[in-house]
Amino acid sequence: MKNYELELKNRVAFIQKALTDAHATAIVYGNSGGKDSALVGILCKKACPDTLGILMPCQSKRNFEEDMQDGLEVAKKFEIDTETVDLTPVKESLLAALSDKIEISGLSNANINPRLRMTTLYAIAASRGALVAGTGNRSEGYMGYFTKWGDGAYDFNPIADLTVTEIYEFLAYLEAPQNIIKKAPSAGLFEGQTDEKEMGVTYAAIDQYLLEGKADADTIKIMEKFHERSEHKRQLPLTYPNN
Repeated sequence: MKNYELELKNRVAFIQKALTDAHATAIVYGNSGGKDSALVGILCKKACPDTLGILMPCQSKRNFEEDMQDGLEVAKKFEIDTETVDLTPVKESLLAALSDKIEISGLSNANINPRLRMTTLYAIAASRGALVAGTGNRSEGYMGYFTKWGDGAYDFNPIADLTVTEIYEFLAYLEAPQNIIKKAPSAGLFEGQTDEKEMGVTYAAIDQYLLEGKADADTIKIMEKFHERSEHKRQLPLTYPNN
């Protein structure tokens, strides 16, 4: 297990340097009510008093209930300022504008949510002289389980190297609310959605492979498929000439 006292110190210093280098004085992040945003919010608040978490429910009933309650609980415990922006009418307007142009696929529809959220975060950050903090972890990154130009966009990310297992350990060290630690990871894009169900592999199995190099043949097959298919998400866009 990592020395989380040292991890806390080092990550706070990393965030403060990012702010100094960018001549920024504040941080904005998406408070989804999940484990990753909880850890990022806590770290950012410890590094910068002017940290603002934005709750951005969008259509999903879970967004307005469980996720919002959990996000507010973390914010209250760690004294993180919070605002709520309901993106439901924005998405509905966009879909209506597109409806007579093209039939939007299910995946494309779901990916609109995180892209609207990132648009919202950058609009708020630019108005506050703030940086946008990313909330993706190492396990998701390896699997490509994030939305390109959605939650995959940010100015800095203080947890990108941590697996889901380590995220939970860090949250336990910080004494985060148990609801955050115990609930099944979900992007909350649609009702009943969970990360592990959608990927077909558990985070425990992914993390064991990433941390120890151990996994059964079926797990490796699934992971390799996701990793190879999502390689473009981890690269800068192609430019001419392609060097």
